Amino acid sequence: MHAMEQGSVQEHGRSRKLSKIWVINERVRVGLAESLSTYVMMVFGLGSVAQVVTGRGAFGEYLSVNLGFGLGVAMGMHIGGRVSGAHMNAAVSFSMCLFGRLGWRMLPVYILCQLIGSFLAAGTIYSLYYDAIYHYCGGNLTVSGPKATAGIFATYPAPYLSLPAGFLDQVIGTAMLLLCLMALSDQRNQPAPSGSEPIAVGLLVLLIGVSLGSNSGYAINPSRDLGPRIFTAIAGWGPEVFRAGNGWWWVPVLAPMVGGVTGASIYKVFVELHHPSPCEHRREIEDEAEEESMNSVWLPG
Repeated sequence: MHAMEQGSVQEHGRSRKLSKIWVINERVRVGLAESLSTYVMMVFGLGSVAQVVTGRGAFGEYLSVNLGFGLGVAMGMHIGGRVSGAHMNAAVSFSMCLFGRLGWRMLPVYILCQLIGSFLAAGTIYSLYYDAIYHYCGGNLTVSGPKATAGIFATYPAPYLSLPAGFLDQVIGTAMLLLCLMALSDQRNQPAPSGSEPIAVGLLVLLIGVSLGSNSGYAINPSRDLGPRIFTAIAGWGPEVFRAGNGWWWVPVLAPMVGGVTGASIYKVFVELHHPSPCEHRREIEDEAEEESMNSVWLPG
């Protein structure tokens, strides 16, 4: 009995020691959570696209893709929200660093782990829908044309869209994302209620998709686009994934970075900078309470 108790204590000690090792290593802990969050979001998002494309509309339509990514974002936030913040988006991470909400030393960790998560998600969906993809395209993996399948994994512009217009499309879409994210997290304004943040952000992504998504698939996320694009280049679609759309690939990488900073800056300049100081805010509350008290004195009855 004594030996069992001693073994239990030793096992508990080893468990606590291992736990401390991982907790102390912040980059590993944050990186694992960010990779898994991004992976979950992308599996659901890319899976919804694969189902719509290979099913020829029998298993969903454009709205299905928007719902898949929106709900995927919500689930990803539940996975790593309290550990890494579940950015799942290099534009979000970059903007948070620029506004002092994330240390610059963590930016490479976030971006690398997001790319790993999205790359692995692309591989998962490719494996899961391998037969469906080859049945749909007859074994001819193309980037453009009536049986194109590269768009399952990365975004490509509509035929009518020029590069400047596409760049603006991505800037505005990501600006709306960050502007609203700043509002949803602003505790001195009208933030999302505690615990409801994942569904609020998921609904925001859904809203962007149904309103701003038709021009180029609303990547609004360098990590979402680049990782799967690299995967498709390796998996059989070849270098055409970087040449298509007049070399479109760099637009969903760079434009969201510009748009993210733009949207966050707009919210800060128009709203956040004009919040009263804590002392002024407290004084306003006290004045309102005093006014209500005075009014109640004069109320009849």
